[in-house]
Amino acid sequence: MAALKVVLAILFIVVSIAVIGIVLVQEGESGGLAGSISGGGETFWSKNKDRSAEGKLEKATKYLVIVFMVLALVLNLPIFG
Repeated sequence: MAALKVVLAILFIVVSIAVIGIVLVQEGESGGLAGSISGGGETFWSKNKDRSAEGKLEKATKYLVIVFMVLALVLNLPIFG
């Protein structure tokens, strides 16, 4: 069991660093009141965002955060205590 805990902990650290890196690379959202006043509505780029690099980063962030949460829960199970 100790070897599995070490492997999961290393994976947890790698995923944590990946989440930090991907979040830092992403652009800030220009939403809210300022975005609506300056005309930040639906554009061609916002409609096809899933195909862009930014859209892929958002998807990767979602999946990595899910993996992060699952690993955090698994590592805190009583069997690893």
